[in-house]
Amino acid sequence: MGINGVDNQAQPAGGVSRTEAPAADPQVEQRDAPREPDKNTGDQAVGSECKMTQEDSSVQLIEAGCKPPLSPGAESEMRVQVQDKHGFVAPEGGFGWLVVFAATWCNGSIFGIQNSFGILHTMLVNEHADPDDKTSQFKVAWVGALAMGMIFFCSPVVSMFTDCFGCRKTAVGGAALAFIGLLSTSFANSLGVRYFTYGILFGGGSSFAFQPSLVILGHYFRQRLGLANGVVTAGASLFSMGLPVLLKVLQPLGLSRTFQILSLFMLVQALLALTFKPLLPRGSRWIMTLTGVKKYFNLRVFHIITYRVWAFGVATAVLGYFVPYVHLINFVREQFKGTEKEWVLLVCIGASSGVGRLAFGKIGDLIPGLQKIYMQVVSFMALGLMSIMIPQCWVFEGLVVVCVFLGLCDGCFLTMMAPIAFELVGPMQASQAIGYLLGLMALPMTAGPPIAGLLHDYFGNYLVAFSLAGVPPIVGGVVLFFVPLIHRRLQRNQAAASPEETSTTAHMLPSAPAAEGSKSCSNGDMLPGYTDVETHI
Repeated sequence: MGINGVDNQAQPAGGVSRTEAPAADPQVEQRDAPREPDKNTGDQAVGSECKMTQEDSSVQLIEAGCKPPLSPGAESEMRVQVQDKHGFVAPEGGFGWLVVFAATWCNGSIFGIQNSFGILHTMLVNEHADPDDKTSQFKVAWVGALAMGMIFFCSPVVSMFTDCFGCRKTAVGGAALAFIGLLSTSFANSLGVRYFTYGILFGGGSSFAFQPSLVILGHYFRQRLGLANGVVTAGASLFSMGLPVLLKVLQPLGLSRTFQILSLFMLVQALLALTFKPLLPRGSRWIMTLTGVKKYFNLRVFHIITYRVWAFGVATAVLGYFVPYVHLINFVREQFKGTEKEWVLLVCIGASSGVGRLAFGKIGDLIPGLQKIYMQVVSFMALGLMSIMIPQCWVFEGLVVVCVFLGLCDGCFLTMMAPIAFELVGPMQASQAIGYLLGLMALPMTAGPPIAGLLHDYFGNYLVAFSLAGVPPIVGGVVLFFVPLIHRRLQRNQAAASPEETSTTAHMLPSAPAAEGSKSCSNGDMLPGYTDVETHI
């Protein structure tokens, strides 16, 4: 699982939301610009009055809100930089490809371990088996569920840390914490301790390492950002395919040694994260901190009704989302006793998920506006049906086919998350919308596997557990189906609104020439995230 290119497309690395101002009159620029740069001052202000050193580049001046005096030779180059969202020209490669490799390792190692937890789950069950305890599956499932939940639950806080301390410090610290969590898990002897070491430390550290790996790509790529994200996505899928094979080889070594070897992945990531050198300039750290607090602790995106419905639908769907990743291997060992090919299923999920992310990403680009959400509708409903089909498979080959479809649905759901957020709330608030959504997903995603384990312990098999796990994705898909319908209804209501009502919201919209007839637009067309059909709500 991974969410690529969200924060780096939605906000500057400093976390301060900006809209691009239209080109000003040259005479006004000359009047507003300082006559001579101040050579003795190095601090950068964020107000309309700024002090600049001789060495200050035009990038820093634009970030500070000031317009530098332009020389005739540099005017054309400056216009290109002003047109850029962050006011600078990305290198589009070079050292950036090393950053791409580091981001790939981060995504692959974190979600490769998480997606392969089914093998670790069976090893934990064997180590903590208690004949007198009828809830062992329920208790063991919490180890992996807590780790996955922490990755999403910490997302808003991680965004603030990234804004305040930068990508490199946040990612290195997170990877180091995840390394400590996995290493200490190898020495733990009780489930209670492993809840903390694996679930909290490894899961929380993974969140702090993962999100900066997405943000940093926007520092090195603009025109080729899609390619960079594609490389990260495809490379991370290779980890999801290879780690089940590695865990199968490591299984005879025992659980402690396995966790110690897995911790090396995060140690390597801590070293690779040193390459996350930011290129975008940042303003005052205090101002950045205040901006981050205001940005991630306001509920403005929830004023948009379509976003509220979408977030509720996704949060409902993921209640059964992580269940197959945790319980599939144990189900195979119960259903197909004596088989040694259970790891093949996780490889199939990882491979088809990678293919799905690349394929559905291209398909999504061809679908306009909120019509993209129907791809998530289909993926959730198919995912629910596949979960229901798992206990109905009496031959191993049928289970392989089901896992291939599970991976494709996983890839489609994750790939469409960021584009749909942009359509719903606009680019200025997409990062905030994703952060809240991940936070809402944390609780149901964490609760799903333990509930499935409790059902297994009660009924003695996985029939009810997997069947019920397929219901929430189907319900979530039904809820998402109504989001475009609600949006179209709001558009019709706006078109029929009286001129007096329309004029009360005109000040909230960007100024634009009046157009004849009703205006049709998707949610994300209006900045800072409200549309002309929803500003009056």
